[in-house]
Amino acid sequence: MGNPKAFLTLHRKEAGYRPLNERVFDYGEVEQTLNTEDRIAQASRCMDCGVPFCMWSCPLGNCQPEWQDALYKQKWTEAYRILNATNDFPEFTGRICPALCEKSCVLALSHDAVTIRENEAAITEKAFLEGYIKPQPPKQRNGKKVAVVGSGPAGLAAANQLNHKGFDLTVYEKDETIGGLLRLGIPDFKLNKKIIDRRIHLMEQEGVKFVTGVEVGTNLAAAQLLADYDAVCLCIGAGVPRNLTAEGRDLQGIHFALDFLRQQNRRVANVPIADNEQITAKDKHVLVIGGGDTGSDCVGTSIRQGAASVTQIEIMPQPPADDNPATPWPAYPQVLKTSSSHEEGCTRRWLLDTTKFIGKDKKVTAVEVENVEWQPTAEGKQQLIHTGKKETLQADLVLLAMGFVHPVWEGLLQNLGVAANERKNVSSNARLQTSVDKVFVAGDAAVGASLVVRAIASGRQAAKGIAEFFNC
Repeated sequence: MGNPKAFLTLHRKEAGYRPLNERVFDYGEVEQTLNTEDRIAQASRCMDCGVPFCMWSCPLGNCQPEWQDALYKQKWTEAYRILNATNDFPEFTGRICPALCEKSCVLALSHDAVTIRENEAAITEKAFLEGYIKPQPPKQRNGKKVAVVGSGPAGLAAANQLNHKGFDLTVYEKDETIGGLLRLGIPDFKLNKKIIDRRIHLMEQEGVKFVTGVEVGTNLAAAQLLADYDAVCLCIGAGVPRNLTAEGRDLQGIHFALDFLRQQNRRVANVPIADNEQITAKDKHVLVIGGGDTGSDCVGTSIRQGAASVTQIEIMPQPPADDNPATPWPAYPQVLKTSSSHEEGCTRRWLLDTTKFIGKDKKVTAVEVENVEWQPTAEGKQQLIHTGKKETLQADLVLLAMGFVHPVWEGLLQNLGVAANERKNVSSNARLQTSVDKVFVAGDAAVGASLVVRAIASGRQAAKGIAEFFNC
């Protein structure tokens, strides 16, 4: 703890966002960075608590007090070493993590938490800029071959860990490029894809092999994969989106959020899209159904595409703005979250259930919604009550951003014969081994749709399980 009084004399200072009237016209990252002097000062605010709740709340168990102290003392190499010991990709989490660590920081009790996430990104960028991060291939291989199916954060983490343990790694990706939802699901204005390219290039130099455009179970038989590799790690994500079955669902202009976001990310990457497949918000009244991060990403993307208006609705009640007694510190607070996209121009509404899609000439033109309430039951659960009060919202483009339910079972999972749990995720034991002896699973396919930081932690856990399976 370099400065024991800093948390008393210095307040939290965030880098903030680029000017609104500038950022809405491009897909550059919206978040700015502090200068080095301010960043060091922010690191000094860490109190090095005797019980570091920040470490407790982080799925990766990041040692925040240690690398905050190293940053304050300008020991950048040491700071990155400590950070990278628990987190394979701090350049990702430093940009897109909701920072569970900050919500449990003791200073969060006064709404003045340490800027852990921003400091994490700053350390990593300094390490890349100064050349501290160099390829470190294993000194020897153990002769075991492992295939990782899926190149999202879980797959990349599993591959990275296993490669450093001496396994021969091949990562299979069904899309044309590596990164999974990091690449195609998260907008460029939150995560510049050059950040992914930089890490992939490093992993290639360390010996990881990446194969794109191959959907295992379709282009490559599952049986062949099992025959060619000593172990397989499934990191295919939760690919089945939650759907709406309301009347008029088959009208044109109603799309899943990820289809919309993937297409725009490909546009930014100059990947051609057929004219008859184009999904665009330009000059349209956009309705985003779902109030989470994916919905927020749809809002920011629609605004950049030139939407006439953007409305986001949510079936749940509006959370409190600052404090929520139902989720007290150090738990993650369920409070109102206003993203950079919301600030750019969006009407937000709560307690609305979609009852019907209305159209003309087979195209959606409006959506009928009904006001709802949530009432507690005798068992302590919340029950949805429809009030009967309905209204119609204008909508030329409807984006369903209601999350994902479970992985796709048709094809790969069925062919492998792995068992499912009660939520239709892939069932596994404590070391993430499935019902098929040499097949492991990690990330959303194992636990359902979750955070990038949890996917990285899961990938690391699966890698440990595979290493133990081979006594390596």
